[in-house]
Amino acid sequence: MGTTQLESVPEPKYWHLKTVLSEALDQDFAVGEVLPNERDLAARFGVARATLRQALEQLELEGRLQRRRGVGTTVAPPRVGVAVGTTQHAWPGEAVDGWQLVDAAETLPSAAVAKLLGTASAVPFGTDQTVHTVHTVRRTRVTQGQAVAAELLYVPGSSVPGLSGIDAPAGPARARAVLRELQRLALEGQDRSVELGSARADDAKELDRLPGAPVLLVTTRYFTAEGTAAVSVATYRADTCRLTFDDSGDVRISHHAETLVAS
Repeated sequence: MGTTQLESVPEPKYWHLKTVLSEALDQDFAVGEVLPNERDLAARFGVARATLRQALEQLELEGRLQRRRGVGTTVAPPRVGVAVGTTQHAWPGEAVDGWQLVDAAETLPSAAVAKLLGTASAVPFGTDQTVHTVHTVRRTRVTQGQAVAAELLYVPGSSVPGLSGIDAPAGPARARAVLRELQRLALEGQDRSVELGSARADDAKELDRLPGAPVLLVTTRYFTAEGTAAVSVATYRADTCRLTFDDSGDVRISHHAETLVAS
């Protein structure tokens, strides 16, 4: 890296520093190389450490840098392209998709998930409403040997009535049994949405990220003739992934009550 001092520029100083650092990463550093410490970098570029941290955080958000526990800040490899859409609908686990089964349990869904499934997540006080638990399958997605996503697949008991708790009470075997029963249904269609979010503690641990780190949340609903049969909420690392969709060229943008389709 050079030692040029930053001059007065109309854009925020940290943003200009980010551009300078990005060029230096391309020219002077190799993938995986550890950057000098913050004090040395701040002195080299003549900026306050707070300004330097802002620039480094922005580069991390853009996937140029990775902060690794016990190692420091390193130059990140290029983002991995991860396909999240196909031209044909398929149940989870039907094809070789890079997902690995971790566990399965019977849980009470959050209000948001219950709304997507069309079920109740809690019993209002003073009523006799039935609580609808779901089978929650946890999976991780591995690409090029790296865990890039963690998924929670929610399957109501009504979708898998033939599931036996005796044959596979817990663990990956239970997860396989849930997927096997789900695949017996006739899949009518699915929809998918993507939004920016923050990593929950469990997902952050699996993805080697800090809790609260920016992630991409991909929510998929699977439909049969009777309605929503399952909901998947997949958390993708925003620093290492770029999501790719099917070859239709359409991007659906939801804005309030409108849905726009752009080619």
